[in-house]
Amino acid sequence: MRGCGTVLVCLIAATASAQQPSGAQSSVPGAPLTLAELERRALERNPTMAQARAEIDAAKGRAKQAGLLPNPIIGYSGDEISRGPVIRGGEHGLFVEQTIPLGGKLGLSRTIFERETSQAEALLEAQRLRVVNDVRTLFYSVLAAERRVEVRRHLAALAAEAVGISRQLYNTGAADQPDVLASEIEARQMQVALEAAQNGRFRVWRQLAALVGDTSLTPRPLDGSIDEPTPELQREVALQQALSQSPELKAARAGVERAQAALARARRDPAPDLVLRGGPRYNRELLEADGRPVGWEATVDVGLTIPLFNRNQGGIAESRAELGRAQQELTRLELSLQWRTADVFDVYLTNLRNVEAYKVDVVPRAEESYRLYLARYREMGAAYPQVLVAQRTLFQVTEEYVQSAEMAWMAALQLQGLLLAGGLDASPRVGEGSTGVGQVPGAASSMNRTSGSGRW
Repeated sequence: MRGCGTVLVCLIAATASAQQPSGAQSSVPGAPLTLAELERRALERNPTMAQARAEIDAAKGRAKQAGLLPNPIIGYSGDEISRGPVIRGGEHGLFVEQTIPLGGKLGLSRTIFERETSQAEALLEAQRLRVVNDVRTLFYSVLAAERRVEVRRHLAALAAEAVGISRQLYNTGAADQPDVLASEIEARQMQVALEAAQNGRFRVWRQLAALVGDTSLTPRPLDGSIDEPTPELQREVALQQALSQSPELKAARAGVERAQAALARARRDPAPDLVLRGGPRYNRELLEADGRPVGWEATVDVGLTIPLFNRNQGGIAESRAELGRAQQELTRLELSLQWRTADVFDVYLTNLRNVEAYKVDVVPRAEESYRLYLARYREMGAAYPQVLVAQRTLFQVTEEYVQSAEMAWMAALQLQGLLLAGGLDASPRVGEGSTGVGQVPGAASSMNRTSGSGRW
C-alpha cells in the first residue's frame, strides 16, 4: 500500500484530497473532520463511559460501607415492675448495645470491594478502548463507503459513455440492437449499484453519529484516506501485546483477587463477635436500713457469639467455588485472546496482501483492458460483449480493492486496540463476564470470513 498503482483509484483519491486540505482543524466550519475530534466527542458523550465511571464510584461506596461498624442499639429496660410496698414499680433505665466484629472481619470485607474497585477501573479502560476502537473502525468504514460511492459513480459514467457509443454505432449500422440493449442494461445496473453505495454511506454515517453521541452529525469530508498505508504489524508482537496489556485480563485478575478476598472473609466469619451492653437505670426498691430508694445503678453485659452450629460451612464452599470459577475465567480470556488474535491477524494479513496486489497489478490491468476494448469497439474492432466483460471485471476488482483496504484497516485497528469492540454495548458490571471481545461494530461477537476476501 505504498504507491498509487491505478489511474482510476488515484484519480478519485486525488479528487477527494483536493476537497479535503490536510492540516485543517475540524473546529473550522467546513473543514474536514479529524479522527481525533471524533474520538474526543465519543469519550465525552458516549453513555457507556459514564456507566463505567459510575461502576467505580459504586465499588468505592461498597468498600467504604463494608468497613463501618454495625449501628448501636439504644432502648429502654425495665425489671421487677410491680406496685408492691417495697419494690414500688421496679427498675427502669436506658441501655446501649454495640456489636463489635472480631477477627478483622471489617477489614477483610473492605478488601473485597477494594478489589472490585480495581476491577471496575480495568473495565473502564476496556470500555474506553471499545469506544475508541469503534470510532476508528467506523472512521475507515466511512472512508471506504465514500470511496465506493466515487468508484461506482465513475463506473456509472463509463457505462453511460458506453451506451452513447453503442447508440452511435447502431445509428451508423456498425452495431446491433442487442449491443445497445446490453449496454443500457449494464448502465442501469451500475446506477443501481451507485444507489446501494449511497445507502451504505448513509448507514455508516448514522452509526458513527450514534457512537459519538451526536445525532446531528451529518456527512462531511473526513481528514483521511482509505489508501493510507496500513500499520505494519507482527503476529507474535500483536499476541504478546494483547496478553500483557489487555484491560479485560487485568479485570479478570482483579476478579481472582476479589474471590480470594471473599474466601478469606468467609473463613473468618465463624470468629466470635463481641457484644457489649450497658446503661443507667433507676431502682425504686426501698432499702431496709433507712427506707430510701436504692436509686441510680449501672448495668454492664458482655457476650460473645459462639460458632456452635453455624460455622459458615456453606458460605466457605460457595466462596471456594467462586474462586475456582474466577481462575478459570482468567484462563478462558487468555485462550480467547490467542484465538481472536490468530483469527483477526489472518484477516489482516490476507487483506493486506490483497490490497498490494490489487493496487499495483490487478486494478491497473483491468482498467487498461477495459479502455483497450472500448477503443477497439469504437473502431468496430471488437464486439460489445468483450467490452461488457471488461467493464464488469473492472467494476469487480475495484470493489474488491476497496473492500480489502477497508478490512485490512479494520483488522489492524482491532489488533492495535487489543481486540475490544462494542462501544455502545452496556458497560460490563463488576462480577459479570467480559463482553465485546473482537466484535465488529454492528455485527455479532464472532467474525465470519469468506474465503479469499477476508470479509467479516
